[in-house]
Amino acid sequence: MVIRLFCMGIAILCGLSPALADQPNILLIVSEDNGPELGCYGDQYARTPHLDRLASEGLRFNRAYVPQAGCSQSRASFLTGLYPHQHGQIGLATWGFRLYRDDLPNLPRSLKQAGYRTGIIGKLHINPESAFPFDFHQIKSGNFARKNLLDYSKHAATFFNAGDEPFFLSVNYPDAHDTWLRQVNGLPAEPQVADEVQAMSYMGIDPPGMREMVADYYNCLSRLDSLVGDLLSELEQSGKAENTVVIYFGDHGADMLRGKRTCYEGGVQIPLLIRWPGQIAPQVRSELVSTIDLVPTLMAAAGVPSAEQLPGLALQPLFQPGTVEWRQYCFAEYHTHAAAPNYFPQRSVCTERYKLIETLLPGEVHPDYDLTLSKLQKEARRREIAGGLDLSAAIAQASPAVQAAYARMRQPPRFELYDLQADPYEFMNLADSPEHADILNELQTALQTWRVETHDPLLDPANLQRLSSEVRSIKKKAFAKEHHWGYPDYFFGQELSPAPPVQKKTKQQSDDDDDD
Repeated sequence: MVIRLFCMGIAILCGLSPALADQPNILLIVSEDNGPELGCYGDQYARTPHLDRLASEGLRFNRAYVPQAGCSQSRASFLTGLYPHQHGQIGLATWGFRLYRDDLPNLPRSLKQAGYRTGIIGKLHINPESAFPFDFHQIKSGNFARKNLLDYSKHAATFFNAGDEPFFLSVNYPDAHDTWLRQVNGLPAEPQVADEVQAMSYMGIDPPGMREMVADYYNCLSRLDSLVGDLLSELEQSGKAENTVVIYFGDHGADMLRGKRTCYEGGVQIPLLIRWPGQIAPQVRSELVSTIDLVPTLMAAAGVPSAEQLPGLALQPLFQPGTVEWRQYCFAEYHTHAAAPNYFPQRSVCTERYKLIETLLPGEVHPDYDLTLSKLQKEARRREIAGGLDLSAAIAQASPAVQAAYARMRQPPRFELYDLQADPYEFMNLADSPEHADILNELQTALQTWRVETHDPLLDPANLQRLSSEVRSIKKKAFAKEHHWGYPDYFFGQELSPAPPVQKKTKQQSDDDDDD
């Protein structure tokens, strides 16, 4: 559903006070590679008391999604309110992918024009950075080395107290991105170890050689939780917590098997928590929501009219208990991550029960499959894990359904259909099941309609062929940084000014931003 948000209209629709002079502050807290592996989501291995408390004080969404399970792509979406195929950031910024338009409306630009102070701590990871006119930017790298982690809350405190105007601040933490570091500056105080955890169920396998990595993934989340606690404490001490919308979410799922860089639930499903004192009743909701909903929600909260038609929905009708007429379908997509090594365009749609994934290059081998297995096995060797890690052997020893799921992941058919009630981890493809022909047809129609309504450029076979050729020609980051990507021009038949070259960085900054 495409909606145009106008200030007064959305205020009335959402039951907000017509007097919106007292604009709320907005604090976005974004984690890396973090699916719903938190205590408040029932994960028995998670140690996340601060985030659990935040959930208890506000709204927890059980069915929250990102439009694409990649860092730059996801971040561009929650700041613009558009799908990647609409805004253009279809791959990583570090590989030169970029927005179609430098003047694309986005949260910091719109809120700044409405009188907000705007700030960001941590990486932006979108090209061009100049499209996002933040007043304040600290810790500009990804900081995957986890240096000076206490500085995040210190910089935030400075920003909170810098003026009396309403503020918008996005705080972007490096955890739980790989490399999964067990302990940094004493955090967590008591790290978990391999025999205390198991691999996420959506992987379908749990080889002993992975347990140490999984344990350190949870250690990353524990450290993240402590840092979020520090941040919320600084907000409380500023005296501005009561008039601040706090939103916590992950940019996509974990970088594990069948997670990041896929359209499976392990990649696109995330935690989403919202606290707004006096406006949100603490509760849990199961409606289908997406991070594209954040722009219309926050624009409505600030009383700022939207300059463009947006595909998302303002979440305000869900702020209070009760039944609400809501969306029937939730959409996601995939293009690429680091160019050729990950390129494999897909589209997906889910309902409350079913999920359909359409592969736009059916029958081809997904290049990221072997790359992901190799990446995890390389990490096991680096850690000198006893017995090593042979993921192919682990998959071969799994149940027939799991073996088939991995074979399908490596070389997908055009359509994959899953019953998320009976099969929440997407192991049984029902696309050829006669009993599910009607639901298959329904979701195919819904997906096609969405692609038409949102002007998906890959509906044109010529665009798909040209993009495939272009992306597959770029195999190394050094080449990508010098390459002027042509898709912003030929997708919509318009000539744009050449993209500015990626800013030169120090070796340390490049290592920190290495989001392959």
